Amino acid sequence: MMSRDRLVRFAVLTGIVLLAAAARLVPHPPNVTPIAALALFGGAHFANRWVGLGVALVALLLGDLVIGFHALVPFVYGGFAAIGLLGFGLRSTRSVGRVAGATVAGSLLFFLITNFGMWWLFHTYPPTAAGLWACYVAGLPYLANSLAGNAVYVTVLFGGVALLKRAVPALRSAPASASA
Repeated sequence: MMSRDRLVRFAVLTGIVLLAAAARLVPHPPNVTPIAALALFGGAHFANRWVGLGVALVALLLGDLVIGFHALVPFVYGGFAAIGLLGFGLRSTRSVGRVAGATVAGSLLFFLITNFGMWWLFHTYPPTAAGLWACYVAGLPYLANSLAGNAVYVTVLFGGVALLKRAVPALRSAPASASA
């Protein structure tokens, strides 16, 4: 049976995840969604690493069930999983600088993975190093959107939990078990 503190922590984290997942379904500029921030947040905050990785991927899957699937799905999900792995590095120490660095690194990693997928799958660019480079250059506006959106959503998620910790004592310490 879950202790009261662990139950409160799990409920708050789950609520944050659900709100972020729902935000993906409202109109937004290209690549400005909360999923990357959610992946980083999940990796950093959930005691169970599988749950931490899974929260963003499940949110993505739920959104894709509504929005639809596409050929880049393996690259997109892989990119978000990689961002979740970056979140593991924030589990013990979450400073503004470390979170900002992980946000930028995650945005760049996602950009590199998904644009490689575009180049590999769609043959819009020549199958050469120059073609791959052209694909990356063409994707720079999407990278800018991702960086801006991720900065906002990471600030809301990580900053929101930091503020909630002041009001909700159950959030101040990590849970002893792997549930949340």
